[in-house]
Amino acid sequence: MTGAEPRPYRIAVIGTGPRGLAVVERLAARLAEAPTAVPVELYAMDAVQVGPGRIWRTSQPRWLLMNTPAGEVTMFSGPPDDGPTRAGAGPSLAQWWQAFDPAGHPHAYAPRALYGQYMRYVLNRVDGGLPGWARLHRFYAQVADVHENPDGRYRLTLHDGRQLVVDRVVLTTGHARPTLDPPQRALAEFAATRPHLRYLRGDSAADLPLARIPARARVGVLGLGLSFYDVLIALTVGRGGTFTEDAGGALHYRASGREPHVLAGSRSGIPILARGRNQKPGEHAYRPRLFTHERMLAARARGPLDFGTDVLPWLLAEVDLVYLAAVIRRRFGADVADRFVAEAEAATAGPGDRDADPRAVLHRIAGRLGVGDLPPVDLYAWSRRFAGRDFSGPDEFHRELAALLRHDLDLAEEGNVDGPFKACLDAIRDVRGVIRTAVDYRGLTPASHRDEFLGWFVPVSASLTTGPPRERQRQLLALVEAGVLGVVGPELRWGADPETDAFYVESPRVAGSRSTVDVLIDARIPGPDLRRETGLLALLRDRGLLTNHVNAGPDGDFVTGGVSVTRSPFHPVRADGRPEQGMYVLGIPTEHTRWFTQVGSGRPGTWGDFIADADAIAGDALRGAPLDEIAELAEPVTVAEPVGSGG
Repeated sequence: MTGAEPRPYRIAVIGTGPRGLAVVERLAARLAEAPTAVPVELYAMDAVQVGPGRIWRTSQPRWLLMNTPAGEVTMFSGPPDDGPTRAGAGPSLAQWWQAFDPAGHPHAYAPRALYGQYMRYVLNRVDGGLPGWARLHRFYAQVADVHENPDGRYRLTLHDGRQLVVDRVVLTTGHARPTLDPPQRALAEFAATRPHLRYLRGDSAADLPLARIPARARVGVLGLGLSFYDVLIALTVGRGGTFTEDAGGALHYRASGREPHVLAGSRSGIPILARGRNQKPGEHAYRPRLFTHERMLAARARGPLDFGTDVLPWLLAEVDLVYLAAVIRRRFGADVADRFVAEAEAATAGPGDRDADPRAVLHRIAGRLGVGDLPPVDLYAWSRRFAGRDFSGPDEFHRELAALLRHDLDLAEEGNVDGPFKACLDAIRDVRGVIRTAVDYRGLTPASHRDEFLGWFVPVSASLTTGPPRERQRQLLALVEAGVLGVVGPELRWGADPETDAFYVESPRVAGSRSTVDVLIDARIPGPDLRRETGLLALLRDRGLLTNHVNAGPDGDFVTGGVSVTRSPFHPVRADGRPEQGMYVLGIPTEHTRWFTQVGSGRPGTWGDFIADADAIAGDALRGAPLDEIAELAEPVTVAEPVGSGG
C-alpha cells in the first residue's frame, strides 16, 4: 500500500460478558471471511475483566455454579472443525472442560468462575485467529461517557480521562446496579443509623459483602430464587461447612460454627424448584407443534395481543402436549406417544377459532388413547402450592415444605424427557423464542404486557423452569434439618421496627413466624430500569440517545424501563424518534422491549437468537468499513496498550 496509511475503522464493545463477547466473536468471524479496504480495530472494554465481565469473572468462589448443563453452553458460533480453534469454530464449554478435567461431563453444572475461564479462552482464540488487517485491543477500564462527534463518529471518555474516537459503539453492559427505590432506600437509611444492622441491596452474590456478616448473626433473606441459593451457599460452604452423605444416600450438613442463622422467604414461600435430570444432548433443538412462530405471527397480524386470551392457551397446549406424551410413552410405549403427538398436531392445524380451546382437543385425543385421567397442567397451582393455606407454626410449615421439596427431587430424578413433570416444564424453556415472537416490540396490549405477562406469567414460570441443579435442593434440605436455615413462609413481609431497633421478617400464613434479624439481604436481582440507571446509560438517557421503551395503547401507556431499540440490528431509539445508526444496545438493558435477554450463551449445533443477534450487529457494524483488498494494519493507537489475559 502506498501513500498515507488509511484511518483504521474502529468498533468499541462496551461490556464484555457473554453478549459482548458474542459480538466480538462474530466480528472476528466476519472479518476472516471478508477482507476490508482499511484496517479494522476492535475494542473490547470492561471495567472488571475483559471477556467474562463482572458476573462471570474468574476470581469468584468455585462454589457458585451455573444453572445450565455444560453441554448446552457455547460461546463459539460454530463447532470445531479440522482447522485451528478460532471465531466461528470452537468447542462447547463441556468439550473444553473435558479436555483437562474428568468432571467436565456434558450434564454437569460448571462453576461460574470456570465459565469465566472458558470465556477468556474464547477471547484468546478469537484474538489469535484475527486476519492481519485486524487488531483486538482489550481495555480494562470503565467507559464514563460517549459523545457524538460532528463527523458521525463517537468519542469515548474513560474513567481516567483518556479518550478514544470510534466509528461504531456496541453497548452490552449487562446487569446494572440501579438507584434504590423508596422502600429500599428507607431500609438502607434505617440500617445506616444503627451500626449493629446491615442492609444489603440486591446484586450478584459474589459482589455482596457477605464476609462482613458476623457468625451466628440473624440474617433475613428476601427472595427464594437462584440468588438465594448462592447467598445460602456462601454463608455455609463459604464459611467452612461441609455436606456428607450417609449410607442411605441422605445428605447432612456439618457446621463450621461460623455460620449465621438464615431466615428466608418469598411470595410463594417455596424455593425455586430444581431442574430435572438432564437427558437432552447439547445439540437438542425442540420443534414446537402447537405453539409455533407461524401461529403467533398470524395472531399478531390482527393487532396487539392479549396474553391470557391469544398466547397462553397455545403455550399451555404445548406444555400439555409434552406432559401427556411423556405419560403415554411411559404407559403404552413410544409408538403410541408419537401417534398422540401427530394426531394432536393435525387436529389443531390451521389458524383455528380464536375462542377455541386447544387443550380440550388434546385431552380428548389423550382420552381415546387411554389417558383420560389427567387434568390440564396448572402452572399457578404448581408454583403456589401453599396459596391460601394457614399453618399452626414454623414446625408444621417446615414439615410440609420438606415433603414438597423431597417429592420435587423425585420428580427431577425422573428426568427432563422421561419425567412428565420436568419434561413439560422444560418445554417452556424450549419455546422461549416463540414467546418472544408473541410479546416483543409491543406484541401485547399495555395492560396485558404489564399485568398478565410480566406480573403473572414471568414470575410463575421462572419459579418452575429456571431452578438450580438438584444437588442444591438436597443441600437446602440438609441446612433446614441442621437448623442453619429457616424458611419463613408464604406472603413474606419484612420491614424496619424502631421499637426493637431491628429488621423483621414474617409470614401472615404461619403463626409465630415473626422474627427480628440483624442483617437484611435482598436476594432479588434488580431488573433493568432506565429511569433508575446511573453512570454511562444515565448520561446517554439524559442527552436523548437512549429512551425508555413505552408500550402505548388507547387505554393507557406502560413505561417498561427497558431501553427502546429497533428490531435487528438493535439501534437505540433516540428521544426525537430516530434510530442512532452508529450505536447498538444488546442484552439486559433492553429487557421489556425484548423478553428474556439475560440468556448467557449460545447452544451448540444451532444458531439461536443469542448468536443471531450478535451476528446481526457484527454485520451491520462492519458495513461502514468498505470491503476491498486486504489492508495493512495501522499502528496501534496510544490511548491504551492491548492487555493480554490467560486461559
